[in-house]
Amino acid sequence: MTGVNALFLLTGLLLFISVLASTVSARLGLPLLLLFLGVGMLAGEDGPGGIVFEDFFIASMIGQAALSVILLDGGLRTRVSSFRVALKPAAVLATWGVIGTAALLGIFATWLLGVDWRLGFLLAAIVGSTDAAAVFALLRNSGVRLNERVQATLEIESGANDPMAILLVTALVGLLLQPEVSTVGGFAWLLLSQLGLGAIMGLAGGWVLSRLMARLSLPEGLYALLILSGGTLVFAATNLLDGSGFLAVYLAGVVVGNRRSHATEHVLRVMDGLAWLAQAGMFVVLGMLVTPSELLTHAWEALAMAVFLTLVARPLAVAIGLWPFRYKRNELAYVSWVGLRGAVPVVLAIFPVVMGVPDSRLLFDVAFAVVLLSLLVQGATVPMAARWLKVEVPPRDEPRDKREVWVDDEAAVDLLEYRVAPGSRAEGRHPDDVAAEFSAIDVRCVALVRGGHLHRLTIDTRMIPGDSVWFVAPDELGQQLARYFGGTGGELSANASFFGEFVVDPACLASDLADAYGLDIGPSERNKSVGELLRDRLGRAAVVGDRVRIGAFTLTVREMTDKGLITAIGLKCPPLGGGR
Repeated sequence: MTGVNALFLLTGLLLFISVLASTVSARLGLPLLLLFLGVGMLAGEDGPGGIVFEDFFIASMIGQAALSVILLDGGLRTRVSSFRVALKPAAVLATWGVIGTAALLGIFATWLLGVDWRLGFLLAAIVGSTDAAAVFALLRNSGVRLNERVQATLEIESGANDPMAILLVTALVGLLLQPEVSTVGGFAWLLLSQLGLGAIMGLAGGWVLSRLMARLSLPEGLYALLILSGGTLVFAATNLLDGSGFLAVYLAGVVVGNRRSHATEHVLRVMDGLAWLAQAGMFVVLGMLVTPSELLTHAWEALAMAVFLTLVARPLAVAIGLWPFRYKRNELAYVSWVGLRGAVPVVLAIFPVVMGVPDSRLLFDVAFAVVLLSLLVQGATVPMAARWLKVEVPPRDEPRDKREVWVDDEAAVDLLEYRVAPGSRAEGRHPDDVAAEFSAIDVRCVALVRGGHLHRLTIDTRMIPGDSVWFVAPDELGQQLARYFGGTGGELSANASFFGEFVVDPACLASDLADAYGLDIGPSERNKSVGELLRDRLGRAAVVGDRVRIGAFTLTVREMTDKGLITAIGLKCPPLGGGR
């Protein structure tokens, strides 16, 4: 029992230190995942911990189990509306993107390392795919709001590109160990089974889990365990049938997360913690597995590989793959830059070691070093690159907090919280005036918190700056209410400078707007609505932040519904005097 307790003590200590280290990650500007890796490396044989851990098989099992949890959580938080603008381009990057990146990098690795071409291409295939754990964690915790097209492309690609990466690694390992039985037909069948079975099992499993979650009456804490255990079943069963368990568990999460029920919020809260636990545990274990002194012996090869991958292979593959979808240059550059490497390449690098491929330890060390460099350089610059490449949009006007109260299995009301800002329209008014302001009979104030205490509402109550006010209101009014309670200074400095000084109804005629402001539009465009004019000139599915210049004026998509309907357009006029 002493050994068992020592193991529990060590596990708890490493996770405890990892969580505490997260408090300094923002101050240092380092990705949290990199700190988890650092804790593992310090605990390993070359660090102060001195723990010798060399069991690649156990590390592979832990890595795959953790990735299944991370992908499930990522799927739960992926809105189906994001597939509207990014499904096709993300699918291209998840297939061609991996192949193109691996092909270019494979040629370079073969030349650089002076190894058999199959070994060089195997190393390229290992690091050729983006990592879901790194992308989900860094994009959603970077503090910036990205253009929906860019964010959806990166998230869907990282969640769906594992089958192609696994196929390439499996095929090249087969070519190295059993070249006589490796055939093109066998590889094609493996790809079809990975993608086909992964999609079928994921969608079917997600449908079953969503139905169970909506119909079963369980204690709150058990709903997340139901989804976690169900996702694990989908992952394992798909793998046993030679499908892609990673794709299946991601799609299962998408189905469950978009079929909302009374248990959805409970599941999301618990799964958030479980996903962080999975990430921390996985990266700590992978950090313990590596020997830093051995990484240094291949430092310059890894550096050259990382530079070629980041600046040549990935950008070329992305540019070719996304060319038909009319992405802007700054969007292409950001998608290329945020091709983050993380746990997936390390887990894939374990496969050749476990299967006894010659020189597989070289592949593992170089792949691990490439991951470290990717997290250190690309991961740490995610927010800065978004601002520099202008793919971020101003923060959304939204409630300070939001809760769903389910009154039946299929019916819920939204509770929205707002903080009264100085100079807002809400200051000095009674909370019940809000309903009259929006002409909505279904907006009701249910609580006002002042000075940390519940304030009793009377006919003489007036809202003051700092009050926290809770409303029962439709979710679609969330942004309008936020602007009602927000101060004008922040909106003018951020939203007005980005979207424009005026808000235009997309249903109004383009001819009316052109006549009022002197916009130069063609005769065929005058009978169109402003929304139709903007969509036609974009030539692709619109997202918030998309812009069209008409002479010195700029039309910008300001608000949209989840179904892709433009509801507000910003108009930015040239400065007085005709300057730009």
